[in-house]
Amino acid sequence: MDLLSHQFISYFEPEQADKLCQLAIVEYYPEGSLIFEEGEVPDYLYLVLTGEVEFSKSTGGDRYQVVTVARPNSFFGEFGVLDGQPRSARAIATLGGATLAKISRDNLITILQDAKGQVVLKLFGYITQQLRNTTNEYVNQMVHKQKMELLGEMVNTIVHDFRSPFTGIQLSSSMIRELHPDEETEEWCDLISMQIQRMLGMAEEVLEFSRGSTSLLLKPVAIEEIIQQFEKLNRVYLHSSDVELVIDIPDGIYVLADLNKIIRVLQNLVSNAVEAFPNSQGKIIITATTQDNWGVIMVKDNGTGIPKAIQEHLFDAFVTYGKQGGTGLGTAIAKSIVEAHGGAISFESTAGVGTTFWIRLPLNSGDPNMQSPTLKQVNIG
Repeated sequence: MDLLSHQFISYFEPEQADKLCQLAIVEYYPEGSLIFEEGEVPDYLYLVLTGEVEFSKSTGGDRYQVVTVARPNSFFGEFGVLDGQPRSARAIATLGGATLAKISRDNLITILQDAKGQVVLKLFGYITQQLRNTTNEYVNQMVHKQKMELLGEMVNTIVHDFRSPFTGIQLSSSMIRELHPDEETEEWCDLISMQIQRMLGMAEEVLEFSRGSTSLLLKPVAIEEIIQQFEKLNRVYLHSSDVELVIDIPDGIYVLADLNKIIRVLQNLVSNAVEAFPNSQGKIIITATTQDNWGVIMVKDNGTGIPKAIQEHLFDAFVTYGKQGGTGLGTAIAKSIVEAHGGAISFESTAGVGTTFWIRLPLNSGDPNMQSPTLKQVNIG
């Protein structure tokens, strides 16, 4: 946006507004750039022209708690400029970078001293409203954090209790395989084993999500292999749900990914679609293509669509739609896994037509035959 039309500038008389525009230094901060650190001496007021700026406070070590976000036509840093106290939070550019206009503390104080009372009242009103908004956002963040901690404790107990019966199922499956070494029995025993590992993996994923970190076993893998494994695991489930699965995956598209975790991303998206189909009938199409440096998996359904009221918050935790007893964690976990890969997930949805998700993963730039996975620990919270 244009600096002169920014709401902060509009508070002032024309002469002072022009002066502020002359004194302002416009800079672009790439995504991830540190604008200022918590505890720094304040030197500038910042006006957001494009992009977003995220504010967070240190919670110890290298962990931070997000407090709020500044968007275009807003400004920040006014408290430090007005009272001269150290910055109360860290500011980082997000959303593809941010263009900011910064005005030095000395210049701003000089202009404010000559400003009319109504200017000060407008600033005071804005600052008061921002305090309320920030307080509400911070409270919501704290409630979310407490929910995650409680969820982590609960899932940890479940995982511990499930290991014993799961081990019994695995042993029984192995005995059946030995007693009946025919091809069909072996195939079903393999499926039992895979499903047990899948269930444990799903529980571990929720546990990792609640802790704000995940471990990835990255290696070059063909998207075709990912989808084949997914189809094998879900063949019976989709058939019993009367859902048609159409797969159209070209070979030769290799991405750098954790195969099991990407399968669980697909599982979350497809399960949501199946449970939201009216009368449990529907069609799901999975295709793939390349786009620049990305391998793109598309998951499309002909369901009822996602309500507009929740589309903006679909990837937030505890947001659910179209199904009974949903936890609202599926899409949030899916997003965290994809982003941990350095990828992105997006969607479009139309009422009565259906929903399409796109999962973008980095193409593998090395040898697709490389088999040794690389362990990567990623913070997702």
